[in-house]
Parts: sequence; structure tokens; C-alpha cells
Amino acid sequence: MSTEIRFLGVAGFEIVGGGRRILIDPFLSASPAAPVRHEDLATPDVILVSHAAFDHLGDTAAIALRTGAPVVCGADVRIALLAEGVPSEQVRATVWGLVVELDGLLIRPVECHHWSMATLPDGSTVTGTPIAFIVEPEPGVRIYHYGDTAIFDMRWIGELYRPTIGLIGCSQPRELLAGVPGPGRLVTGELSPDEAGRVAEMLGVELAVACHYLERNDDVDAFVAAVAQHDSTGTRRVATPRVGEVVVVEPSPVAGSAA
Repeated sequence: MSTEIRFLGVAGFEIVGGGRRILIDPFLSASPAAPVRHEDLATPDVILVSHAAFDHLGDTAAIALRTGAPVVCGADVRIALLAEGVPSEQVRATVWGLVVELDGLLIRPVECHHWSMATLPDGSTVTGTPIAFIVEPEPGVRIYHYGDTAIFDMRWIGELYRPTIGLIGCSQPRELLAGVPGPGRLVTGELSPDEAGRVAEMLGVELAVACHYLERNDDVDAFVAAVAQHDSTGTRRVATPRVGEVVVVEPSPVAGSAA
């Protein structure tokens, strides 16, 4: 069998494999480069939301209401979704270490260094803990989604859970930055290209998939070089998908079982 990973833009992915459909951070309606309308997405088996930023939470509420799909997310995202009318029993709040099992799929939240804040319809705000995820849609395909993390020592994630694929941000969606207020300019994303290459090494992934952009740019090219520079195995592969592109992966024969 094989698993298909479709890049939806920024950090959004639709993962189809092992008879499952996993949707992560579905930012589509407000995206200038969305490859599909959220209304046209097939019903996912689960929606994972890393944090409450507009370009990650995205269309989660609308998709959940339309399809009835369960959502796994942080506590603040859960509150925001309930405020949008998503039924309480449809949303599971979790945090680092609280592994969720859903119809045989293990959803492992792991450490993420970022922020998460949502503005509710009444104007109040809630904050919570951002999440990175590890999921295994089929045996031998263990996917890490970085959840917008900054760099820290991630070697223990690699040693304990042995992801085979890393969905790793290496840039900024520059087309969206004009809508982010504040003085000065943002120079990097949460991970610089070099840091992102080091993350691929710390995790020990076989395939590093670039994300957190809408159009391929010089950061993405620098990420490709950084992955090669920091690769101690000499075999690590890199994918730099365009928005809408599908990356097809085969199960790893050496993945083993996660701790």
C-alpha cells in the first residue's frame, strides 16, 4: 500500500492511507492559493488542529459541521470550535503526552514551541498550548507534523517515536504577511531553513517535506540544501510540494513500532 500526502498550503495537509483520511490545519477559504474549496473535501476520519492561528485553524469549524468529522486539538481551539457551533461531543481536547485513539488510529501530540490564541465571537480571547502531531496512517508510515514549532532539542522525539516522514515548516506564507499588524518585518518563519534542516536530522526522518508557504521561494531552496548538509545518513530525501501537489510515500521496512 502507499500513503498520499496532499499539500493544501501553509501547514495544511490531507493524508490518505491505510483506509484513513486525515486532515491537518485546513486553511482554504481565506487562502489566495487554495487548491480546492473546503466544501469539496471528502469527509475526513479526523481533523487535527495544531493551534488557533487563522492560517491553521482555517475552515475546521465549517468542515466539522458539514461532515460530522471528529476534531482533535488543544483546549483553546476546542473552545473556539464550540463557539462556532461544533457539538461538544465532536471535539477532543488534548495536549502533549495525551495520546488519543480513534477507531484504531493513534494520534500522538508532542511538544511544540509556539503560541495559540483564539478570538471568540463575543470578542473575548482564549489561549492554549500549541501541538505538534505524530500519526501512523498505515504500518511503516509514521508522520510528524511540526505544528509551527520553533527549534528545540527534538532528538528524543526521534528516538522515542521514530517518525519516517516530517512535515516541517521552513518559511513564511509571505502572501499573508501584509495582514499581520506590527512594526518592522518578519525575517523568518518559526523555523529558519537551516533550523528546519537540523530538525529533519534530529527526528531522523527518511523524507523531509517542506511546508509553511504558498509559493516556493528561496527559503524552500535553502531548506533543501540544509537537509543535505545536516544529513548524517546520506539517504534523507526532500520533497518541496507545490500547493495542491500529492506526495506519495511507501511504508518503511525499518520503521519499527513507536514507544
